[in-house]
Amino acid sequence: MQPLALAISTGTLLRYKNFPTQFLPARPIDIWLPPGYENSSADRYPVLYMHDGQNLFLPENAYAREPWAMDQAIAGLMETKKIPGLIVVGLWNVGENRWGEYLPQKPAQTPQGREFAARFANRLPGEICSDVYLRFLVNELKPFIDAAYRTRPEQSATFIMGSSMGGLISLYALTEYPHIFGGAGCISTHWPAGESLLIDYFGSVLPKPGTHKLYFDFGTETLDAAYEPWQTQMDEKMRTAGYVFGQDWVTQKFSGAAHNEISWRKRAHIPLEFLLGPILRQDTNITG
Repeated sequence: MQPLALAISTGTLLRYKNFPTQFLPARPIDIWLPPGYENSSADRYPVLYMHDGQNLFLPENAYAREPWAMDQAIAGLMETKKIPGLIVVGLWNVGENRWGEYLPQKPAQTPQGREFAARFANRLPGEICSDVYLRFLVNELKPFIDAAYRTRPEQSATFIMGSSMGGLISLYALTEYPHIFGGAGCISTHWPAGESLLIDYFGSVLPKPGTHKLYFDFGTETLDAAYEPWQTQMDEKMRTAGYVFGQDWVTQKFSGAAHNEISWRKRAHIPLEFLLGPILRQDTNITG
């Protein structure tokens, strides 16, 4: 299986057009390699898995032709020595069942969850299959990435991130596979998909603090305008679980920010620095 190399402003972008899986429909997978990757055969890199991969790099694939420009965000942080180089793996969402793949399955399949999900029947044209989606990511995609690229496969160097429903599935991934993911970036997390049901569930399954990092944020415009009360409840769950604000977890509010890729692009550097900055500092201490 050979990827297609695509033109990009910085780093190297590779695309597997139809990555096969026994669990779900085949889909494109984008791999971004940081500047310098091709020049060294020894360096190994942390990996960030991201949902809605079609929105990460190129405008021709992105929603409203507005990508996150993750290559530029990472390159800028590397140049200022705020994070190490890292590999980004973008999982495209294909078909019409985005909610089915991203809605946390265990709480959604409780009696209360099924009743709540019925409100969103128009957004669920297929089955809720986020457990299957995560099995694909963890059992098929990650082993392939670790074998094909110079990754640091350990939990402390493996991260996951997404926006809106992608924020929910990122948090779900960390709670389902705490031995795989060391941190999650939950951008504009779409709490209205489950409200207190989801918050109570996640509060009950958070891994012990000290070995994971969680980043949450929200804006104040469009869909994001509804998020603050729910995020405040989730923040209280974090405190109750023993997570230390600023160390294990942060929540940020961005006044004037809307629920779109333009807003997420403007602040993509913030979760990256929170999640990956400690790796650079640790590596500097080890080598220095």
